Amino acid sequence: MNTLYKLPLLDPGSAEGFKAVNLNAETATGADRNWSVNSYTLRGGLREGVDVVEINNGKLCFAVLPTRGMGIWKGTCGNVSLGWESPVKDPVNPAFINLEARGGLGWLKGFNEWIVRCGLNSMGAPGIDTVLDYSGNEFEVPLTLHGNIANVPARSVEIEITDEAIILRGEVDETMMFGPALRLNTEIRTELGSGKMTIIDTVTNIGDNPTEHEMLYHINYGEPLLGKGSRMLAPFKQVAPRDPRSAEGIKTYDRYGGPEVGFVEQAYLYELVGKRGSRETMALLRNASGSQASLLRYSLKDFPCFTLWKNTAGKADGYVTGLEPATNYPNSRRFEREKGRVMTLDGGESRTTHLTIETLETKKAVQAAEAEIRKMQKTATPKVHPQPVDRLSGS
Repeated sequence: MNTLYKLPLLDPGSAEGFKAVNLNAETATGADRNWSVNSYTLRGGLREGVDVVEINNGKLCFAVLPTRGMGIWKGTCGNVSLGWESPVKDPVNPAFINLEARGGLGWLKGFNEWIVRCGLNSMGAPGIDTVLDYSGNEFEVPLTLHGNIANVPARSVEIEITDEAIILRGEVDETMMFGPALRLNTEIRTELGSGKMTIIDTVTNIGDNPTEHEMLYHINYGEPLLGKGSRMLAPFKQVAPRDPRSAEGIKTYDRYGGPEVGFVEQAYLYELVGKRGSRETMALLRNASGSQASLLRYSLKDFPCFTLWKNTAGKADGYVTGLEPATNYPNSRRFEREKGRVMTLDGGESRTTHLTIETLETKKAVQAAEAEIRKMQKTATPKVHPQPVDRLSGS
């Protein structure tokens, strides 16, 4: 694999700031695919100063936001739009986000990405938790919705283009004095001409003291993959509603209706089945006709918990569903710790995870993925709980 380009877009050792680039296959010797990479900075309103890196591998195109924790704003693959229409129309500079607004729900004021990370030290519902102060004494603090990482700008960004793939790397620090010191190193990789991308994330405790770590990938879809008759499929041992409101929809937990003004969100907590050995699992969102889909592949060793979020509200209010692989369920951190699902990274310890997302554009491809899920499902008898399960949900 020959490297055609490798250059920093943002270098912590430089005072130049974010660099704009315009790279394409026509200027690369030996490259015969119609790929391109463009970077730029948004201006005006709440998007002022947000850096964007647009990657087009010749088939799949997506926009990464270094200013927002290396989240992925939106994408397209053929005629399939990837992402959703949020009431938040533009990427919001974290400088304009107050995470403590509305009782800890301020994260939602910047929520419009296709793929957004939640973590690194905490994620899930807002709530009170106990931490240590600078003197080692316990005290209570409010944790906000889904943590900090989505609103932390990257400290370094690098692009590499080879004759086979485009690779974007970024480094994001969630650190403080007398508190968590966690670093995210991400590699977003896509092969030229492919309909898939792989996100390889390494989280490191760069401090000396043990630190708790939570991570959830909020992968969000609206039309055309989401619509009346769409379905989410995954092999599972059990699924339970998060709360009484979600229990109201348990008979159609994996199916979707059209936009409904006034719809109140529902969420379902899964224990998925994985292949023996690798423990690789799958989750598929397909449209009503089964002609288009988005497919997630990952290992349960990386993400043992999965949540399906449904918000089929009116279009103007955010008609969206979320497929959410995670280290634990998105309850309050205190609840998840009590259930033994919050991991700890020792000083200097790292943890690397892989997540692949593929767009399927034909019925044949969708049917093949569904057949693979059905085969995996044969290894476990699925149980659907009609009411919330105490072990899984704090509601």
